[in-house]
Amino acid sequence: MAARVLALRSGLGGPAVAAGLGALILGTLAAVAWQAQGLSGLGPWDWRAVRFTVWQAALSAALSAVLAIPVARALARRRFAGRGALVTLLGAPFILPVIVAIMGLIAVFGRNGAINEALRGAGLPEFIIYGWQGVILAHVFFNLPLSVRLILQGWQAIPAERFRLAESLGFAPRDVARHLERPMLRAVLPGVWLAVFLVCLTSFAVALTLGGGPSATTVELAIYQAFRFDFDLGKAATLGLVQIGLCLAAMVLARRISIPAAFGTGLDQTQGPRGPRGWRVGTDALAIMLAALFLLWPIMAVTVQGLPRIPSLPPEVWTAALRSVVMALISAGLALAMCLTLALAIARGRAAWIEAAGMLPIIASPLVLGTGLFILLRGWFSTDALALPVTVAINAIMALPFGLRALIPAAQALREDYGRLADSLDMRGLARLRHLTLPRLARPLGFAGGLAAALAMGDLGVITLFATDQPTLPLKLYQLMGSYRMTDASACAVLLMAISFALFWLFDRGGRLA
Repeated sequence: MAARVLALRSGLGGPAVAAGLGALILGTLAAVAWQAQGLSGLGPWDWRAVRFTVWQAALSAALSAVLAIPVARALARRRFAGRGALVTLLGAPFILPVIVAIMGLIAVFGRNGAINEALRGAGLPEFIIYGWQGVILAHVFFNLPLSVRLILQGWQAIPAERFRLAESLGFAPRDVARHLERPMLRAVLPGVWLAVFLVCLTSFAVALTLGGGPSATTVELAIYQAFRFDFDLGKAATLGLVQIGLCLAAMVLARRISIPAAFGTGLDQTQGPRGPRGWRVGTDALAIMLAALFLLWPIMAVTVQGLPRIPSLPPEVWTAALRSVVMALISAGLALAMCLTLALAIARGRAAWIEAAGMLPIIASPLVLGTGLFILLRGWFSTDALALPVTVAINAIMALPFGLRALIPAAQALREDYGRLADSLDMRGLARLRHLTLPRLARPLGFAGGLAAALAMGDLGVITLFATDQPTLPLKLYQLMGSYRMTDASACAVLLMAISFALFWLFDRGGRLA
């Protein structure tokens, strides 16, 4: 009897979680739509923010994709010591807290940074990091690694037989580019551009710290200003709907312009193309070295500045750190519970709407969801009471799409390989979860949990909406920067970076050892 109850609960868990998730997200978006005043409620400065958001996102996406092409091509056709470590390192900025990376960029490109010191020494104009140029620089920093990884996957997807055939036919490098590489890029680049465009469209911390005034205000920042300073919920809701519309329009556009490469299938051989010799070896090496320097220099700069100051950080920083760790662990636990339940339901062949519900967070930014939840709950709870629970919940929800991408293939393979055997043994409920599901899914669960914990640890989004005397570590770092305590801010940045990477490593390592 108990086994049947557990089986019933297990069978209903996926649809119940999906239904609750869909109700939560669509309900908050409906609250935003209900509160919205219509486009007539937006003034000239609001439309200027919309235009700037689209412009900077499109330009950042284009620059990230264009700059990633030579780096991905060099990594695809060259083999050297440390290549695997470098490719792995390209994923680090994804879990690097945004505010920490901004600190590093300021250390390198700020007024007293090495770049401006060199420009002053050469008698050239200084680079001003605050304003549109700083926003685009930061977005390229964050999204260049993502673009390289996506384009590199496209290069590696070209069957090795095509390159060997081209070599046997005596193709010159320009012929290989024309018949193999450019068709692949036409198929891959729209998706790369869309991914980066969506990230830049909903970017908040970058615009908050480097925006530099009304001329560099994004829609996300305008939502924050309308909510936090003007308490104009109608305008914040209207801007939120505009942002959702921009995201949906970008998805439709990228889908329409994508062109399949049509290379056909190969023999699944992993040996990539042999790179041309001569001067192209030097250009490939230069592309890799410049990309590595651009990505590692800011991180090293903030580490060198802040590491010696960590022991002297004030007590409130350590309190904020402990608070952030607890919140990150709770967010990761919630995200893992929802991801596992949804992934197992999808593997059992449930309706596609369950997977669609898990992907819903993509269409809304954390600030839009935070605004909607505040509208729904403000009559029941105070602002201070909402701050931390809403932040935890939204961080867990925003990690769902990434966790599902890691868990769904593994859950489907588990069902295919062991599902019938487990059913024949009448292994159900907690016994099946303990002895089969968790051990077999430990690796993707560890990766998903580490990703969720690291992203939650470094989040500077929803918490900024609320006037709270319980700041998280990213918010405390932002406050230190705002009060020009840059030495303490650098130390706080190193602490935040170390905790974020440690959380990811602990979850990921735990999954590998299970």
